[in-house]
Amino acid sequence: LNVWRDKLYRLGLLGLNDDGIGFGNVSIRFRKNEFIISGSGTGKFKKLTEEHYALVTDYDVKKNAVCSTGSIIASSESLTHAMIYEYANNVHAVMHVHHFKMWKKLLNALPATGENIEYGTPEMAKEIVRLFNEQNLSHHKIFAMAGHHAGIVCFGQNLDQAGEILLNEFDDVTN
Repeated sequence: LNVWRDKLYRLGLLGLNDDGIGFGNVSIRFRKNEFIISGSGTGKFKKLTEEHYALVTDYDVKKNAVCSTGSIIASSESLTHAMIYEYANNVHAVMHVHHFKMWKKLLNALPATGENIEYGTPEMAKEIVRLFNEQNLSHHKIFAMAGHHAGIVCFGQNLDQAGEILLNEFDDVTN
């Protein structure tokens, strides 16, 4: 998990914005619908240790609630990750990054959430289901968050597959 998190950090796909707020997160499936995710606000750290991750053990979309263990609060984007894991049994890794140029390209080319959908909300979780049902998200494995400036989510059977999908898109807009 840290190998890919470090790559994304070095590329500026997760980190700290100009307002001092951390952005981006990574997760891996632990078992069934439980997953390990980078903690809230960890984008400010160059390197993460075990204490920077939380194990999400349960969630309730209707109540906008996440139960987790660990010494840090699970990322505010945990419900998004949870819905991907719930909806796609073969997915074992999810990455949420920010990159404006890639985001603009993806908005017009691949699945995208609605512009009025805010990140970290039950509405975003429901939007994930819509993308799987209506926009063939299981095939694309990447989408833009239209209502979350520069936000992109990708996923795969493992971290390498998710990372490869993401880096292919990244290379298209940076080369």
